[in-house]
Amino acid sequence: MREVDKVIVARLSSSVPLVSQVAQYIISAGGKRLRPALLLLMSGALGYKSDQRFNLAAVVEFIHTATLLHDDVVDESTMRRGRPTANESFGNPASVLVGDFLYSRAFQMMVDTGNMRVMQILAEATNIIAEGEVQQLMNTHDASLTEAAYLDVIRSKTAKLFEASARLAAVLAGSPPELESACADYGQALGTAFQVIDDVLDYDGNSTEMGKNLGDDLREGKVTLPLIIAMQRGNADQCALIRKAIEEGETDNLAAVIEIVKSTGALDATRQAAAAQAQVAIDAISSLSANTYTEGLLQLAASLLDRRI
Repeated sequence: MREVDKVIVARLSSSVPLVSQVAQYIISAGGKRLRPALLLLMSGALGYKSDQRFNLAAVVEFIHTATLLHDDVVDESTMRRGRPTANESFGNPASVLVGDFLYSRAFQMMVDTGNMRVMQILAEATNIIAEGEVQQLMNTHDASLTEAAYLDVIRSKTAKLFEASARLAAVLAGSPPELESACADYGQALGTAFQVIDDVLDYDGNSTEMGKNLGDDLREGKVTLPLIIAMQRGNADQCALIRKAIEEGETDNLAAVIEIVKSTGALDATRQAAAAQAQVAIDAISSLSANTYTEGLLQLAASLLDRRI
């Protein structure tokens, strides 16, 4: 990861001061760096040790960071990772344009690999992520959203870059198609579990630990699995309260919504859904050779269920 950070710092440079300033601001906020870590772990598990893995790990982090910059503008978010968002500090125009810079820099770095398959994977992933973002926008304030439609969005919006990160490692390692598919399956299931747990934390987390405001999803009109399950299990009055909160994007009754989500067992059911996805990820790499990196991948899938941030 230190080598990845060196690449990130080197490739963030720009002759336009504001570009470097905003990019450094969001990158320096830290974050979990799960996507680059996943690429490095999978590379190690497959025995690939070339420096190209550092370059591509930085690429996926740039793509992820670009989506964060754009997301925060769309969602009108004011806090991420415990400090003001870039749009709050620098304004919406700067955030959108620097997000564009990070996307374009990522594509420059892809070309440096000289590998058409790598470019194909990342171009497809970036396109699908954008589609997922638009679909999520279309789904906002729609209290009738189904579990299947919810999963479609998170598999596009979140899990796709996890999938691409794991698949890229297999491509770099020259793995056969069936092994490449298994790595991709691990990444998709891991990313899905990650997002499902993230949605749990919006109703069962701690704002200080998470670095963002509790109830942000509800305020933005996002219909997530805890709410979907709560409406399936709740009585008429409970469903009406949640539906009104979703449709109006109001958090005045956030405490009541959280209580309904907990009392109906929706949080436990959502955690079980995440656990099922984590198990899919674990099963997907059962054929990998046992080594330190493979053990790390297994631990990563298991530890997602206990995350609080």
